[in-house]
Parts: sequence; structure tokens; C-alpha cells
Amino acid sequence: MTRSSPTALLRNGLRVLVPLSVALTIYLYLYPIFNGCAFPLPPDQDSIPAASASTRRAAFFETAKVHWHLAAGTAGNATVFAPARPIAPFRLLALGDPQLEGDTSIPTDYLGTLPHLQSLVKHATFQSDHPSLRQRIRQILHDFVDLCLEDTFHLIESLRKRLDLIGNDFYLAHIYRTVHWWTRPTHVTVLGDLLGSQWLDDAEFYRRAGRYWGRVFRAAERVLDDVAAYPAQEYDVTGYVGGGPFNESTAWSRRIINVAGNHDIGYAGDITEQRAERFEKAFGKVNYELRFELLRDDPSLTESLYNDEKNPDPNSDRLIPELRIIVLNSMNLDTPAASSDLQDDTYTFINTVINTAAAVEFKGQFNLILTHIPLYKPEGVCVDDPFFDFYDYDGTLKEQNQLSADASKGFLEGILGMSGDVNAAGRGRGRRGIILNGHDHEGCDTWHYVNQTVTDPDSKPKWEVKRWRQATAAGIVGREGVPGVREITVRSMMGDFGGNAGLLSVWFDRASWEWKAEYATCPLGRQHFWWVVHILDLVVVAGVLLSAIFAVLSAVGLDVDSAIGRLIPSLFPRQKGTGKDMVQTGTKEGVATKKVDSG
Repeated sequence: MTRSSPTALLRNGLRVLVPLSVALTIYLYLYPIFNGCAFPLPPDQDSIPAASASTRRAAFFETAKVHWHLAAGTAGNATVFAPARPIAPFRLLALGDPQLEGDTSIPTDYLGTLPHLQSLVKHATFQSDHPSLRQRIRQILHDFVDLCLEDTFHLIESLRKRLDLIGNDFYLAHIYRTVHWWTRPTHVTVLGDLLGSQWLDDAEFYRRAGRYWGRVFRAAERVLDDVAAYPAQEYDVTGYVGGGPFNESTAWSRRIINVAGNHDIGYAGDITEQRAERFEKAFGKVNYELRFELLRDDPSLTESLYNDEKNPDPNSDRLIPELRIIVLNSMNLDTPAASSDLQDDTYTFINTVINTAAAVEFKGQFNLILTHIPLYKPEGVCVDDPFFDFYDYDGTLKEQNQLSADASKGFLEGILGMSGDVNAAGRGRGRRGIILNGHDHEGCDTWHYVNQTVTDPDSKPKWEVKRWRQATAAGIVGREGVPGVREITVRSMMGDFGGNAGLLSVWFDRASWEWKAEYATCPLGRQHFWWVVHILDLVVVAGVLLSAIFAVLSAVGLDVDSAIGRLIPSLFPRQKGTGKDMVQTGTKEGVATKKVDSG
């Protein structure tokens, strides 16, 4: 059996690896296209829901048309670019729980680099005190064993972890950058747990914050404090939405609406003024609101408005179409809390949100609530069942994976104004809205509702919850006498959970004078795929460079195969011969070698 030459092996290997590398790299860097990712489109007619397969396909093609016209330079020409389907004026890219790790996960950072080697040298050079030479030798041997079996392992693990942290940052950055480029969101939010631990000193906290802004969300910026407004009766509009796929403010597509999570500031029993202050300094306020009006480019949007500045109609129930984004710190909604002052700040904010909201009888305003901890759900609804834990020493809240039932009820009935009492204001239907949060890494999509039609006089209407698909299949969503709200817990963007990105579209329905929303996802896949592709790319690049070097050396008369055979004889053995090729033939007695004329 003949052995292939080194250069032939390299060429044959590249013939396989190059197309494989190109194909995988193209998929990785264009995965939203291959996966059909797009923000949901408003339905073109009532009979076709926004989440239908045909609408998803239409959404993808409309997104592709946007990129086509951008590449062709015709995006600004309204007569050339006319979307076949309306595009949602508000498109939110929602990312959950990146959880950037740091030095707390690197053994050498908290154990030291080769600590037992330092101890061994100290004992061997008589810089330590020992009662006898036997004890000194015994300690030296112990240090040597620990150096081999512990320090070496910790050093290798630390190097691996440092590389893993860098790769994870770029993996998360790839998700944000690629999905942002393809789907063209108008706004972006990260729903808490930006960092991996609240138990960090200031130096490590700001190092991770630097990686967050300098690597993961490079070129993005936080919402400035003078833009993040506190709720008030008289307020300035933050901005406008609408006007087509090319007329949105690019400033807001670059801004990150950060939400505080338990790994950022801690649970109720962990939050301190110092942790809250440093979060706000690095990532923005923990409680604020943003208000965006719909561009009134159609005369029908200016007719019969209750609050129109020029021609108000006191008999109208229509308000100027407006999106109200409420960024809420839910970490200390439940008790007991370590800081009563910070908890009071949260509840004061909620009360102000309620007091400055439009009356429930009016139409046209939409509440988008961004928070971290999901609302209460009974066991079996989502992956995580209700769980609460408290500190032994002071009884404060140590951990929770959901809000309590009472806190959730206050959330729904307070901020959204819904009620089980049909005689309540606005017949208890409450305000239009949707809730987005993180925390539960698996994600969950639910519908919270209260049935006002309960006929049992001894049974008071109570809040219930179902999975979104179950609720829509059962006809509960939108049913008369059953007010409710959709809560979307966005699946984590971490690699172990598929590198998910959430796509929320919100549009205004002029017929009902209400805002409506739909949600989709765009997962990349586990982080291992990202690593495999880039390692394969490095191997291919190295192989191509090596092949080019071999070609140059052969061109100047060097026998590359012979040189490699001399350097690595075990892989490419050389056999003696004088102008003849050596071939082996098998016999019953063994292997015989004979010379064959090369001609």
C-alpha cells in the first residue's frame, strides 16, 4: 500500500475542508436569513392572524426587500419602494440574561497562580520554619504532589476559562450584531442579568461593564438619564415611531434599554444603595418610562381625538396613539427587603405610573412593561415552578424565580387596571399592554386573565394563567368578559439555551383604535457551533497558507515531500531506492519488497 505525500495529503484535505468551512461560515454569519427570522407583520386582513405561516413568510420577504432596496440605493424613493404589507412601526429586539462571567469563574484569580510551587520553593530554600528536616521534606513532597495534581489542572482550566470568556463575549456579540443587522429593529432591550453575579467588588463590576459595552454591544449606548423620564401628568414625548422602514430614528436602534436583574443588583434581601447606584452609573436607571407617539401622517389619525391640541372632541374616547414603555425594577416588589428605602422607591414609582396613566375608558395608549422577574404561575405552567427562599439570619428574601401571587395581582390590577368586577371602570377591561421579562432561562409565553362571567355567588373571580397557545386555542384571548394580558418571558441568549433573540412587533389598528402586538424568536444555536466554525476557519486558513508556502518552495527547486519526510519520519517514512519506486506485496510468509521501474 503506497503512502500519500505530505503535499498531496494537504491538498486533498483542503478539497474537503474549504467548501465545508465556507458553507458553515456563510450559514453562521447569515443565520437569520436561513432561519427565516423577521419581525411579525401586522395582518393584511382580519382573517389572517399575524402569527400564521403565510404571514411569517411575508415578514421574511418584506425584510429581504428592505435589504434589497438598501443595497440598490432606492430605499429613499417612495415610488420605487412600496412594501406589499405594512411593517410594524415599533420593532423591539428583546434579549434575555446574557450573564457575563469574569474573574470569579477563573481558579487562578481566587487561588493564585501555582501557589504550591511558591510554597515548595519557600520550603526547599529554607525560608520556612520546620521542627525537623523530615517535616521539611514531607512538606516539599506534599507541595510537589499538589503542584502536579491541583495547580497544573487549575492553570490549564484558568487558561481554558479565559479563552471561553472571550469566545462567549463574541458569541453574544454575534447574536446581537447579526440579528440587529438583518431584522432592523427600532428599539433594543436586555431584560436583566446583564452580568453573572451581584457579589462583585467595584473593580470587577466595571470590568464586566466594559466588556458589555466594548465587546458584546459594541457601538451601542445606554439610555441617558435625561431621556429616562420619571412619570408625570405633564410630559414631553420621548420620540415618534412609524413613517416606513427607513424613517425611524437610528439613535434608538443603537440604544440599549437595560433592565436590572438579580445578578446585577441582587434580590430583595441583597439590594443595597451601592449596588443600585453602580448599576445606574454603568447601565442606566432602574425605574423610568419612555413615551413614543405614532407619526400622524394620515388625516384619519387626527380626527375625533379627545386630547387633540387644536380640535379636541370631549365626547371621544380616542387618545393620540402612544406607546408607553415602563422599565421596572421588580427585584424588591416582594418582602421582606433589606433596604426599605429602595423598596419604597419602587412602589412610589409604580403608584406614580398608575396615577399618570390614561383612564381605562380611553383607547389609543399601549403599555409595554419591561422587567426581570416573571409574574406568578402555578406549578406546571412553565418550566420553573414557584420557588422562594429566605435568609436565616434576618428573614429577608434570598431567592425567587417568580413574583408572589399578591405582587402579581397588584401588578395586573394596578399598572394595567384590569379587574374581575364587570362594574369597575371601563368594565374591568383595563389598559392595553404586554409584559416582557427574563430570569427563567427556558422562556415562557403565557396569558394572564380573570373571568368576570363566574356565576357562582360564593366564588370570587380570580386570576388564572395559561400558555399562550392553549389560551388562543381555547378562545380565551379577546373573549368578552375575560380581560387579560400577554406575558412573554424571553428565553436566554446564553449558548446553553440556544442563543435566542426575541422579536416583538407592535402596530396600531386604526379600526379598533388599539395597539396590537405579536412575537417571534430567532435562535442561533448552542455556542459549540460558533466555536467549531471559527476553529475550522482557522485550520483552513493555516492550511491554505501552508499550501502556498509549499508551492513557493517547490517552485524554487526544493523537494518539500523529502524534507517533511526527514523532519517527521514516523508519519512519512522514506524507503531507499535508486531511481525506483518501492511497492510492497503481501505473501503468506510475510511482506516482500520488490523494485518496480518507475517508468
